[in-house]
Amino acid sequence: MGESAPMSQALPASGSWPWPPVVRASVGWHLLALAAALFVPGALPWAIGAVVLNHVLITAAGLTPRSSLLGPNITRLPAASAARGEIAITIDDGPDPEVTPQVLDLLDAHGQRATFFCIAERVREHPALAREIVARGHSIQNHTARHRHNFSFLGPRGFHAEIERAQQLLQEVTGQRPICFRAPAGLRNPFLAPVLHRLGLVLVSWTRRGFDTRERDAAVVLARLTKDLKAGDILLLHDGHAARSAAGRPVVLEVLPPLLERLRTDGLHAVTLPQALTTPA
Repeated sequence: MGESAPMSQALPASGSWPWPPVVRASVGWHLLALAAALFVPGALPWAIGAVVLNHVLITAAGLTPRSSLLGPNITRLPAASAARGEIAITIDDGPDPEVTPQVLDLLDAHGQRATFFCIAERVREHPALAREIVARGHSIQNHTARHRHNFSFLGPRGFHAEIERAQQLLQEVTGQRPICFRAPAGLRNPFLAPVLHRLGLVLVSWTRRGFDTRERDAAVVLARLTKDLKAGDILLLHDGHAARSAAGRPVVLEVLPPLLERLRTDGLHAVTLPQALTTPA
């Protein structure tokens, strides 16, 4: 049931985790500030200020979903995938028994594939629906076990417990072990990247998003997703926590038909993330 193509360079290599330059610099900055506070008279206030400034910068990086300062972060498909005219439609926070089946029907009607970043406990609640997603040629990837609101404040043990539990649940239900991970709201801290490396996962964010969990106007969401749309883009929508249009329908169901038609007219086709990341040039 899973893709068997060779892994591309977009996926993590084995071996020890190479800490990003920003994180290594942060450690050095802390040591320098400590040395100044201990051995330079009157330097304590400056050292404290330097540490606080460093923490502000690291926090800002963690609050920027598309940032790669804290570790690898896929925001676009590989060049080989883009050259094939591929994009990725990613759909978060499901599966939802009301919305997801209709999303699947729309994708099937247009012959397009999507990647569903699922909350593992929802998959456990709706296993038949999760298996249907995979059976229809789509992919389910890791969006944590519970979608905790405090996810970005967890440490290494908390990250590992939450993400590995999701890995196990998703594999038990679908028969496939995810290779991609997306953090709730894209928020994280420096401890996440080495945990993902150990678990054989890559962090995937997006090229652009529609903000369809709070925007009720489908036309606005569509415009955000299709502005300068081109091959290699990763688009973000939601089947779980979807906002409702003025007509009371989940916004994703009103956005998908014109979005999928736009792909057709532009000569683009949507593939799953594993297809894009593991198919060699």
